[in-house]
Amino acid sequence: MDNRKYLPLIIILIVSLIVVVTFSNKMFLTIEAGEAGILFKPFTDGLKKDVVYGQGFHMIAPWNSMYLYNVKEQKAEESMDILDKNGLSINVDITIRFNPIPTRIGYLHERFGKAYIGSLVIPEVRSAVRQVMGRYTAEEIYSTKRAEVETTIIQETDKTLSNENNNILMNALLIRSINLPKNIKNAIENKLQQEQEALAYEYKLNKERSEAERKQIAADGEAIANKIINSSLTDNLLKMRGIEATQELSKSPNSKIIIIGGGKDGLPLILNAN
Repeated sequence: MDNRKYLPLIIILIVSLIVVVTFSNKMFLTIEAGEAGILFKPFTDGLKKDVVYGQGFHMIAPWNSMYLYNVKEQKAEESMDILDKNGLSINVDITIRFNPIPTRIGYLHERFGKAYIGSLVIPEVRSAVRQVMGRYTAEEIYSTKRAEVETTIIQETDKTLSNENNNILMNALLIRSINLPKNIKNAIENKLQQEQEALAYEYKLNKERSEAERKQIAADGEAIANKIINSSLTDNLLKMRGIEATQELSKSPNSKIIIIGGGKDGLPLILNAN
């Protein structure tokens, strides 16, 4: 039996096997959870910006390239010097949390590439921090308006990062620490302490004032009640009440002597017979 006719087929299979083994790392890939991929076709369409490959197993031609992006929330930390509203130099440490918009990573890749954190996110955040904190005094940033400053920075940064050109979601910004010159920090802390003491004293005064008003109202009410009672206690009414009480006592089984008209103002007297 002549097997030579199968030789071309065998050669093709061997060559195909060699190609598959050699380029398997480029042809077969798995996209992990929290990742997304963008395909680049150098010989046809170029970068497929609108086609995003999700997690799972994928097979591509060995001459094409897949760019993988982490689309989970990421964190970056920065330390920077800024000037407050009055020109005072402040050092702040911040933490930012963000992630690429998964459906737009093709556009992010085309404009900034995989180094987008250093070329896009950090510069925009630093710019927003300087602009926003420059509207506040060191005292406001350090104490009274810290949350407001953080919220404003997030809002203004997100406007820039999330637009159709940049495609980044700004999730949070936290001011980890604010480092002030020692004398300024001491002055602010002393002022805050005095304000707290003043508030505590004002609270005590208000409480005492309220208690005094309560006592005055109670006293006024009692005085009015006594006035009403006194005005209603006429001599005739007192006599009538005395007679009624005498009648009730006379019903008692105890021995007694009742002298009619023997008491003050003509009221009956009750004497114990024992």
